[in-house]
Order: sequence, then structure tokens, then C-alpha cells
Amino acid sequence: MRNIVLILAIFTTATNISCAQVLSDKDGKYTEADSLRGSLRPERAFDVQKYHLKLKVEPEKQFISGSNSISFIAEENLKTIQIDLFENMKVDSILQQGKKLDYNRKHNAVFIDLKEKIETDEKGEIQFYYSGNPIVAKNAPWDGGFVWDKDKNGDPWVGVAVQGTGASLWYPNKDHQSDEPEEVQLDIAVPNGLMNVSNGQFLGEKDLGNGFTEWSWKTVNPINNYNVMINIANYEHFHDTYKNLDLDYYVLPYNLEKAKKQFAEVKDIMACFYEKMGPYPFEEDGFKLVETPYLGMEHQSAVAYGNEYMMGYKGTDLSGTGIGLKWDFIIIHESGHEWYGNSITAKDIADMWVHEGFTSYTESIYIECRWGKDDALEYLKGLRDNIENKETVIGDYGVNAEGSGDMYYKGSNLLNTIRSIYNDDGLWWNTLRDYTATFKHQLVNTQQVEDFFNHATKVDLQPVFDQYLRHTDLPKLEFRKKDGKTQARWVADVENFKMPVDIFIKGVEKRIYPSKNWQTLDGNPDLNDIKINELKFYIDSNLGK
Repeated sequence: MRNIVLILAIFTTATNISCAQVLSDKDGKYTEADSLRGSLRPERAFDVQKYHLKLKVEPEKQFISGSNSISFIAEENLKTIQIDLFENMKVDSILQQGKKLDYNRKHNAVFIDLKEKIETDEKGEIQFYYSGNPIVAKNAPWDGGFVWDKDKNGDPWVGVAVQGTGASLWYPNKDHQSDEPEEVQLDIAVPNGLMNVSNGQFLGEKDLGNGFTEWSWKTVNPINNYNVMINIANYEHFHDTYKNLDLDYYVLPYNLEKAKKQFAEVKDIMACFYEKMGPYPFEEDGFKLVETPYLGMEHQSAVAYGNEYMMGYKGTDLSGTGIGLKWDFIIIHESGHEWYGNSITAKDIADMWVHEGFTSYTESIYIECRWGKDDALEYLKGLRDNIENKETVIGDYGVNAEGSGDMYYKGSNLLNTIRSIYNDDGLWWNTLRDYTATFKHQLVNTQQVEDFFNHATKVDLQPVFDQYLRHTDLPKLEFRKKDGKTQARWVADVENFKMPVDIFIKGVEKRIYPSKNWQTLDGNPDLNDIKINELKFYIDSNLGK
């Protein structure tokens, strides 16, 4: 049953339904602060190797304090480096080899003068000490910041969501999506009786003797800045496995039984995704679901879960078909990000459709595994009611700007259209698995993705990608009767646009190959006998208009 009013209300309130990041609202007006965050300036000519965060978190004061040791390799000769930290946070001191460094601040960037110049390809390290009350999220995860909450037992319950807003709102780092540290260690001290859960492997806990316990975690795989995370609560933990993968769950005590039932779906997810997309890309760091006081986020190896143990998206179906109520949206969508977004990461957030379009498509992959292709196609078609086609999917480069919220469902419907162009499911799944393996743990741009999927088929997909990603309108398939002949053509922004498409003529499916010039259809069918195969192709047409 379709509930358009509810879907549109959610869309208007949240900006993007899938809750994965804060979308830009710059309207093409960018500031110096945007360029400092979004561009790779000479002061950012270094490759981060490791972050080692050592922090004390005081929930009652909503205060954090500590340090980040930043190890890096210079890509050019460096005398000054840029590290990002929101200007409301205090810089206590910055050290290099035990010596204090001078620095100056501009917006959310800190420019640090190194005591010792670092030559190209040399290693460098600084210790950045800081403290403060980080920004509090008003509506996480759609706006970035800390969530200082309490559970039903009155115990502190703390989470953080920063994608889009920036990881530098709570810890100093090179806050650009093109640079992922090879590893991160987090030593997080929290009040006794509470637990901190972070990314990667659990190293142990240590009572500091001052009313705080330090919980240590470490990733051994590259990780994006916005995925580095802390989750603090009086958690209960339970464990499972899938093949060689550790599955760990951290939930509030009174939700333990519900979680054991709801999270059983994870094994079905893994079985499906392993088959269709390839093995879990962070096996060494394990997979975790962590209950959070906000809806959800794809935090690598520690996925945030706040869907309140409901099916669908907080009990609703974003497709309006009823199919979305068969599974827990947050578990499936945010887990899909482990492959697309966390393992394969866009270099510039202008290309965030590479994260969100593919991950939204994983929703239909899971449906196809469990309930069949027909339901998957129906679900994707239902999601089109959430697409606006008013702004381009790709954003502006170099200024920390994403494209439109259409990156989700226009992105997933684009992928379904490309699958239909392939017209060979075996080829499609092989190409998707090859893509996932080829770019595992890598940074990519849109062109690389386009080239990969284009290479697998004889059809030139570049005009298709250009129309769907770089223009707002859908390609329109027009039909007409002229001189007794039935003709078709494409109307599109892209010059010389071509794309095969499947139509039904009196219920019989037929593939046609229109261009921007009128072409006569075989058999001269009556216009009333023609229908687009809308389950396979997301296009516009003049049929019935």
C-alpha cells in the first residue's frame, strides 16, 4: 500500500531518506572555508598513515579532552601543514619530537609550522592536544555532531555522526575524503560502568583508577575519517560468526532479546552480499552492529543501529510497495555501505553517488536474494516517487559539496537501467563482483566507475552516465505516427544520445535502439499498443500524454 504523503513528509524533513549524510545546501555560493575543507592545498600534500586518538569523554559535562598522534608521509617538501579542527574546539598544544609548534587558525583549519622540515617521501609525526565541548547534533544523523542522551535506565548513552559536517568537529585530522589512514587506534576513557565501542578489533579495557575506564580499539584496514567513531553506553554484548567473519553486537541491556531476534538477519545479509558482491571487505576488523541514540550510520566495522528493532524504515516502507516492510532498512542499507562507501570510497564528496547509489541498490540486491527479482524490480520502481530530478546527482568538485539527494534512488535506478542494458544477468553480477574486488580499499572518482562498467559491454554507456548524473532531466523516449509509420527518438541533453530500451508491443517484449533522430519501428505498431518496460528502465516518455 502506497503512502505518498508520509514518504514526502519524511523526505522534506530529513532532506535525504537514507540518513547517510548531511547534504550540501550551498546553491553554488562557496566560501573560503569550503575551499579549505574541499581542496587539496600544498599544506595538505601528505598521506596520513595512522591516527592514534587518546581521549577522555565526560558525558555530564558534554566535554572531551586528549590528543591525536598523526603519522604521515610527505608527498612534497613540507614546512607548514594543514590539520582540520572546528574552531569551537580549543587547541591545547601541538608537538613535533617533543617540541611545541607554532600555529594559526583560519575557519576550521589549523596551519602548523613544523620545527623540522619534512622532505618528500619522509615520514612525519605530530601530537595534537585539544579539548572542548563538540557541536551537539540537533537531528542526527542529518546534521553532524555529538548526541548526549540517556537510556531508559538513566545511564549515559553517547553517539556521534559527522558525515558531511566533518570528522574535524570532534578530532583533529586531514578532513578530506581522499586520504584514509591505514590504521586507527582509539583509547577512549569513559566513566566506570560504561563501555566504549569503536571501530576494528577490541584490544582491551583498563581501569585508570580515577573513576574512568579506558577502552581500546584498533583498525588494521584503511578507514575514512567520518567512519572513525565512539559509542558509549552500558552495553550488553553478544557474539556470532559467519564463515570466518566475527559478528559482534552491542545493545542496551533491556533490548538484548529483541536484538538477538532482529540481528539474526545479518547472516542472511552476509550470505546474499558475499554471493552478489563478494566477501566482506574488512574481515580482520570484524563486523559490529552498535545500538545508537540516532537512526543509523555506516561506521566502518561498527555500524550504528537505531531503527528501534522495526522492519522497514522505522516501520515505514520508502518504496510504498509493501516490500520494504519485509526487512530492517537500517541493517541492510548501512551494512551495504561496508562494500560501497567504506571499501570503495569517492575521492571527492561531489561523487557521493558512488557511495549512495550503489548502497541503495544493495537494498534491491537483498530483496532479490530473499524474495526474487520481480520484487526487487518493483521495489526500485516504487522508490522513484522519492526522486526530484531538480539538481544534478554529481556535485561541485573541490569545495566540499555533494550533489543532490537523488544520488540515492536515481543512482540505484541508474544501476538497474545499466543492468537492463547489459541484458545478461550473469554478466551483470560478474561485473559487479569484479568492480567490488578491483577497487577494494581504494579511492575512486566517477569516471573510473563509468569506465569499468562501460568496458564490460559493447553498448557505449558514457552518454547514459552523462545524462543521468550530469543533467537533471531523464532521457525522454518520444513516439509518433507520421506518414503511416510509427517512429521513436530520444530527447536528451547529451549530444548524440543513444540507449537501447525494452518495450512491449501488444504484451510482447522487444528491444529497440533509438537515437536522437526519428527511427521507424518494425511492424508500425499502433501507439496505444506500446508500453515501456518501466521495471527495467527508468526513463520518461510521451506515451499516454
